[in-house]
Amino acid sequence: MTSFFTIVFMVVVGALIGGLTNHVAIKMLFRPHNAVYLWGKRLPFTPGLIPRRRDELAKQLGKTVINYLLTPETFRTKFFNATMKATVSKWLNDKTKTVLFSDDKTLQQWLDQAGIPHAPELIEHKVDALIMQQIDTLKNTLSTQTVQQLLPQEWQEKAQSKIPEIARYILNKGDDYFESEEGTQTIKGLIDGFLSSKGTFGGMVQMFIGDGSALVPMLQREVKKFIVADQTFVMLTSLLTKEWQKLQVQTVPQMFGDLDFTSTTTKIQTYAKEQLAIRDRLDLPLVHYLPNGAQWLEDNAYPKLVDTAFTQIEAKLEDILSRMDLENVVKEQVDKFPVETLEDLVLGISKREFKMITVLGFFLGGIIGLLQGFIAILF
Repeated sequence: MTSFFTIVFMVVVGALIGGLTNHVAIKMLFRPHNAVYLWGKRLPFTPGLIPRRRDELAKQLGKTVINYLLTPETFRTKFFNATMKATVSKWLNDKTKTVLFSDDKTLQQWLDQAGIPHAPELIEHKVDALIMQQIDTLKNTLSTQTVQQLLPQEWQEKAQSKIPEIARYILNKGDDYFESEEGTQTIKGLIDGFLSSKGTFGGMVQMFIGDGSALVPMLQREVKKFIVADQTFVMLTSLLTKEWQKLQVQTVPQMFGDLDFTSTTTKIQTYAKEQLAIRDRLDLPLVHYLPNGAQWLEDNAYPKLVDTAFTQIEAKLEDILSRMDLENVVKEQVDKFPVETLEDLVLGISKREFKMITVLGFFLGGIIGLLQGFIAILF
């Protein structure tokens, strides 16, 4: 009976020693959280292993994340594939149809959301300023450049070639006029006026020839001879050519005087704003102007955009990850964790295993105690 109690006692003591030792060892991974000092000297094994090596742990976690978890190859496998491209394309298409090209929001509401609530006033102001700028430019051009500088070369050549036609047209119209009844009366009036202006001599001539009607046919024939004569055509052509040449070296204000563009500018600005109808146009949704816009983006723009974006990002993936400096990011975040958080993190993952280690300590301690009991009885 004494041997039995000895063995039981040795088993219980061994189990307690093994279990408590493992339990204390596990606790010493984290406890105490801070160093403990006695008479100014830090006690051994304080703080716990993980708090004491937290800096090394953070650094090692950062290296592990970079070398094994968030590697470029991992990103390529998980994100740069056909499935992810299809997902991104579908998201873009859905958002385009439901948000951008919907009837829910007008252009003005989009501008309000973008922080531009007074878009109509801004646009109208820009239109007024643009028209004013263009009118000022036109005024400056007309004031400083001659007709020859303003007109294209082909226009000048065309006008020069039309001078003979104009001269012939004027002479033909003059011939037709003086042969008409109106022309006859004009000649008669000129003769009567001429004779009346000559006083007594004119009165004596009128006594012989009457009121001047007898001289009209003769003057008509002479006028016609003058009009149809080649010399007259040459003279008129030469005269028109000289006038055209004088005209070409003048500016518009020299020909017509100073031009007042104020009222014209106001009318153009008013007309432009009426035709643009900015407020009415901004009160319509985008789909009103681009009814097939979403489909066009889906068929033409987004496939190229997604392919280009994936290609460019994948090509620069190593550089992007390097710039993100994930190793230091992980290290800094772990350094910021309270020790309690690290303890909860580890225990939350391995709590069951730690319990099993404690139980295993009790079991092994009990077996060792059992062996020691048998050895003690035998010897």
